[in-house]
Amino acid sequence: MHKLLKSDFVYNFLILFIPMLGAEMIFRLISGAELLDFAVLRIVLGLVILSLVVGGLISLVKHVISNVLAGIFVFVASFYIFLQAGFHNFLGVYISFKTSSQLGAVTSYIKDFFASFHFVYLTIFIPFILLIVFLILSRKKINVIRVRKRLGVLWVLLLTIIFGVFYMATIKLSFFESKYQSVSNEELFLTASNPTIVVDQYGVLGFFILDVKSIVYPVTIAEEYESDENNEQIINENSRLFDDRAWELLLEEETNKEYSSIDKYLLNRPISDKNEYTGLFEDKNLIVLMLESVNDIFINPELYPNFYKMLSNGWYFENNYSPRNSCATMNNEFSGMTSLYSIYNTCTASTYKDNKYSESIFNIFNDIGYTTFSAHNYTQAYYPRKAIHTSMGSKEYYGVEKLGIPYSNEYINWSNDDEFLDKVLDIIDDKLSSSEHFMTWLTTVSSHQPYSVNSIQGDKYYNLTKGTKYPTDVRRYMSKLKILDNALGVLLEGLEEKGILDDTVIVLYGDHYPYGISNKNLNKVLPYDTAEDMNAERVPLVIYNSELEGQVFSQYTTYINILPTIANLFGLDYDPRLYIGTDLFDENYQSLAVFADGSWKNEHAYYDAAKMKVKYYSSFTYSEEEIKKINDDIADYVSVSNKIITSGYFERLEKKLPKYEEKVKELEETMCPLEEVV
Repeated sequence: MHKLLKSDFVYNFLILFIPMLGAEMIFRLISGAELLDFAVLRIVLGLVILSLVVGGLISLVKHVISNVLAGIFVFVASFYIFLQAGFHNFLGVYISFKTSSQLGAVTSYIKDFFASFHFVYLTIFIPFILLIVFLILSRKKINVIRVRKRLGVLWVLLLTIIFGVFYMATIKLSFFESKYQSVSNEELFLTASNPTIVVDQYGVLGFFILDVKSIVYPVTIAEEYESDENNEQIINENSRLFDDRAWELLLEEETNKEYSSIDKYLLNRPISDKNEYTGLFEDKNLIVLMLESVNDIFINPELYPNFYKMLSNGWYFENNYSPRNSCATMNNEFSGMTSLYSIYNTCTASTYKDNKYSESIFNIFNDIGYTTFSAHNYTQAYYPRKAIHTSMGSKEYYGVEKLGIPYSNEYINWSNDDEFLDKVLDIIDDKLSSSEHFMTWLTTVSSHQPYSVNSIQGDKYYNLTKGTKYPTDVRRYMSKLKILDNALGVLLEGLEEKGILDDTVIVLYGDHYPYGISNKNLNKVLPYDTAEDMNAERVPLVIYNSELEGQVFSQYTTYINILPTIANLFGLDYDPRLYIGTDLFDENYQSLAVFADGSWKNEHAYYDAAKMKVKYYSSFTYSEEEIKKINDDIADYVSVSNKIITSGYFERLEKKLPKYEEKVKELEETMCPLEEVV
């Protein structure tokens, strides 16, 4: 045994384990994670196993070579941890191999990316540097004993099994889970579905391994969702009434457990009533504008009068958030169009670009005879919008080439939003010549980063903020916002000239805050701390019509609620159960902004899903059961959304439901009791 303790197997284990553990702990300190909880024990055990396996493998070669291999391995591990710290700071998410397509975009703004790194992130390399110093100074002083390879391998296998048992115990036993936890450690281990929580519970290197595993060996968790089967709608004069007999027949005959679990969950969701806002915008046109990288800096009456006019004379939702996740722009656009949560670690809309969504914003307006189209003033270099929007139901998609406006393939310079909306006005003319009403979804681009380098848009109105002492990147961003505000002026003036401004509703929201600008610099302009409680994710949401009286609404919300709110305001015939979001004017609306990692916030509290802690804003408190209920509901919302997407649920519902509707008609004609058939 004494000989084994001095062996090259133990030596290689230690020179791998100690610096990797040091790098992980430094990362936790930097990110504000707990150092004294069960997750750290799990991370330590995971690193022990990793170091045993890798150390055992490099022990099979000569000592000098094994030192070199150990140094390379520790450097790569440290560099990966360093990059993940940077990605999270820059994008608000941890990068996954499932979103590796976005790495091409990162290389385009590589200067902004590395400029955003904090100096403290370099401390992650301290353990690696100390390892190199140790290897250099001790190369002639430490003589490890070469033991028989067979004996060493046996010890490695034995210890790996022993520590593996303890490691699995920390995953399987509920004792190691938080009282607020909704997604089990076992599910996180199998799917790596929530990178933020996986990193907290398994470490950065653990996330790397689980992320790779989820691609090589994907696991689907079969779930039965919490649904209130005794939920009975109280019928009143405002009730939305549905004949669910066909859907229930479909459920009875469904053999696919995934479909049946979704059916059961949706069928038993509460049905929101009509309210005083129902049908307020009936027969009006609709323009939805998703504004690129727009946050509350845009609320400035002197610099951006057109947007401020729409905000102050329209309905302004002051506590709206657009949570970032992987592929934030397209995923947040997807959620706005479908009222489904996108898959956190996947470029959802791109990956499932051929999915059909019968209840999408385009299709519910198609169903009432509106002409629909969508447009974006950039190419498909990052997202295949033409395929995505067409699958969603947009009758025609206009990219920058089809719009015929100048653009650059160079990432630094974008096309101009004012030229974009001028072209959209021409398209509206064309659409109204063949249809009475139109609905369109428009996504702008001028205010996109980079902000750290000179650009046409960033320099054009740079001097408007002269004398403010704002940081350079913020001033370039504000210059780009001016182009967007000019574009809104073009739109308003054009609609008025056509005589349709009063008959058009415009919904505006920011897709995400201007990442690439540090919280420190944003705080020099905004009246709140963007680093605190997800405040960085706060963006405007405005519903504007020239005949409205200005109102400010304080309920907490995100893009997930936009579609059902629009459906209610336009008096559309829709089933609220098919949307995960809720009409903001429903009397039972739960004021809540849900973030990508499962954190949430409202006027009472902020729940941090990674730390699994609650912070209160007043004397009001939730019970443990209430917090757990909110977390469980959120976990179900996200899981059901993801299952709907991956299974192509709506396409299946659209194809099969008519068959059962015919069965219901036949039953009515024969007067045969439905119960006998079921």
